[in-house]
Amino acid sequence: MSDDLTPARGESLVELVAVMDRLRSPGGCPWDAEQTHDSLVEYMVEEAYEAVEAIESGDDVALREELGDVLLQVVYHSRLAQEHDEPFDIDDVARGITSKLIRRHPHVFGDVNAETIADVEVNWLAAKAQEKGRESVTDGIPSALPALVLASKMMSRSKLIDVEIVPNQARAVAEQAVLELGYGELLLAIVAEAHADGVDAEAELRSAIRDYRARIRTAEGLAT
Repeated sequence: MSDDLTPARGESLVELVAVMDRLRSPGGCPWDAEQTHDSLVEYMVEEAYEAVEAIESGDDVALREELGDVLLQVVYHSRLAQEHDEPFDIDDVARGITSKLIRRHPHVFGDVNAETIADVEVNWLAAKAQEKGRESVTDGIPSALPALVLASKMMSRSKLIDVEIVPNQARAVAEQAVLELGYGELLLAIVAEAHADGVDAEAELRSAIRDYRARIRTAEGLAT
């Protein structure tokens, strides 16, 4: 028995786009009509964090809801963009990311070989650097990321470059502390110690990341 009543995949997305258009159009919702890209930034950030929380909790029901809220932000901003001097819409956004995925997976859609995850990462970064006209592997990393996320992203991008992350002595102390406490407790202990000394741990880490970025650029032969 065919299930002709089951919506085709993607059909609900079309309905969401139509609902958002109705809310934003004359005669729709006054609140939605007043929003701008800038006014929605806080919601974009909040919804992303709530989705992360749902993932970490393992709550699939909450995750489905939070992903919907994140999707709404994409649809909302795309609808606002239709009113730009140089407009684009949700279809342009979807086409753009589809083309990007195909370009950056030549081992799937082309004739490039990538047998390991490391090969995939190298190809991805090379394609991205060429597309964006970037000189350094650190280019394009948003500096507004939380410090721990920023540090991790910087290290991930620079792992193919021969540059010291921290002095060997500091690494040895950290390795021993991890064995004794675990990563979470060690990080919390460092933040607690900084707080007791009146030091902003976030600011200190950001300062260290800036120095690390400068060392990466030096290793790449670029000006800092």
